[in-house]
Amino acid sequence: MEIKFKENFIERYKELTDIEKFKEITVKELRRSIRVNTIKISVNELTRRLEQRWQLEQIPWCNEGFFIKGERKDIGNLIEHSLGYFYVQEAASMIPPIVLNPEEDDFVLDMAASPGSKTTQIAALMNNKGLIIANDFKYERIKSLGINLQRCGVENCVITLMNGLAIRGFEFDRILLDAPCSGTGTIRKSLKTLKIYNTKMITKLAGMQKKLIENAFLNLKKGGILVYSTCSLEPEENEGVINFLLKKYDNAKLEKIDLKINRSPPILEFDDETYEPEIKKCLRIWPQDNDTEGFFISKVVKC
Repeated sequence: MEIKFKENFIERYKELTDIEKFKEITVKELRRSIRVNTIKISVNELTRRLEQRWQLEQIPWCNEGFFIKGERKDIGNLIEHSLGYFYVQEAASMIPPIVLNPEEDDFVLDMAASPGSKTTQIAALMNNKGLIIANDFKYERIKSLGINLQRCGVENCVITLMNGLAIRGFEFDRILLDAPCSGTGTIRKSLKTLKIYNTKMITKLAGMQKKLIENAFLNLKKGGILVYSTCSLEPEENEGVINFLLKKYDNAKLEKIDLKINRSPPILEFDDETYEPEIKKCLRIWPQDNDTEGFFISKVVKC
């Protein structure tokens, strides 16, 4: 399969990564993966049910996650999926809730929650206890969120419909901001991303992301944890956003993310700007690192 990359995309990305390896992995089909929904079924029970028809490979960084192979590709049509026993979720997408690591009695905000892959994962990690506010800003997106929460048996969640900037006056124990982004880490499943790519859009998105992360931080209790993630590979949307927060708030500190995963060094200089050295603690994953989508994850603590 031949993929056409815009010239400005190639020029930008060859300064950030091994462009030939990036192009090579981009034409490969993305591996299918699932996450066992432990609210409804144990890992052992679901793998026992599926192993007769499917090949399952443990995802190293997620105990409930598996790469899945089989003759059929429509894993979303399996009865086990309809029953909410598993969620079809990309392997790198499972990382942010693991880094958030919520506890059973936590008050949690999922700021941009739809369609619910990470919300349902957070609920499972909390054993369906505590309280999750699952927010999104478009009604059409809220519908899929509600369907997935119901299918997965999530009971500790309240859905809200509002702009993330309108959330005020709370003290959450933990906040996940999986921010709306350019999606340049998801090209393998969405070639449209390449067609619509332009740097003006990146700059606009980064401005919105900075506002969202600041508001998330203001709604975080002292000692609380904020995980900021995107499926973008753009420094402006990732390291640049974290750099903005660290420079504006002295009580925002980063924690290193310790996971069994291949990673690439975070970007510390971009577009004539030098970022805070602490940003080395962030997790930057290129598609070629683990044969997954590309992702960026950071763990912020409010001191």
